[in-house]
Amino acid sequence: MNELATPPRHPERIVFLGTPEAAVPSLRALVDAGFDVPLVISRADRRRGRRAAPTPSPVKAAALDLGIEVSTCVDDVLSVGADLGVVVAFGRIISTSVLQSLPFLNVHFSLLPRWRGAAPVERAILAGDDETGVCIMGLEPSLDTGPVYSRRRMPIGTLTAAELRSQLGTIGADLLVSTLAVGLGQPEPQHGEATFAAKIDATTREIDWQLSASEIERIVRVGGAWTSWRGKRLLVHVVNIVDETDASTSEPGVLDAERVATANGWLELVEVQPEGKGRVSAGAWLNGARPGPEDRLGR
Repeated sequence: MNELATPPRHPERIVFLGTPEAAVPSLRALVDAGFDVPLVISRADRRRGRRAAPTPSPVKAAALDLGIEVSTCVDDVLSVGADLGVVVAFGRIISTSVLQSLPFLNVHFSLLPRWRGAAPVERAILAGDDETGVCIMGLEPSLDTGPVYSRRRMPIGTLTAAELRSQLGTIGADLLVSTLAVGLGQPEPQHGEATFAAKIDATTREIDWQLSASEIERIVRVGGAWTSWRGKRLLVHVVNIVDETDASTSEPGVLDAERVATANGWLELVEVQPEGKGRVSAGAWLNGARPGPEDRLGR
């Protein structure tokens, strides 16, 4: 098999591949820094509802605003005379044949080799990691295994996945441009134990009240957390840990006003969303729900 294309030290003409809002800062930063970006590749327009008109991805919308041509076909990156491709949360596989013809950098939202894969932001939160960051890496056919040109760290704290992803998008844009500005030198191979960030699905987002208060709080911070209430789904948007050191003597899922018992400690419900309704404060929901002594979250 032929070797992959090698990035030039000082690329000038760059094609950009990305989809979500977190990728937009990198696209705009490249243009603001004076790089020639003749083409953007993003996903096809999608409908947000059955009757809604198709809407472009955030990256496509930004590209059109910047006057850049947009395509959905990855092979088109080879048609514009670019000397580098930049990938940020693109969400699609780039074929080996394309990687052999054009070098690529990937702006990855983790401290590789920790959290290779589709959901590094969410997995870092769920695992209780103290920090995460951004790596500018060379793209390879295998999943996020490429060498790293530069990296930057940041604490996670109590940020939600949406907040963390937004900050990493800004950090990644700055790191990308600064890395290109000094010239691409010899990257370093990844060192350490690799972990893999599998996609987050509805099962992962379901709250198990047998977990500890801190574990459940992290699920809520990922976004889309839910539990059952009288046979229907209740989304849980915001919670506070009341006391994670107090091993609760109440059955997990029991409500005491806005407080919920867990396997270890209590959580305060702050904002919830009953099935088929809008987001409300937990107090407003409880006023309507009127829990009885036999009611439990998770049923």
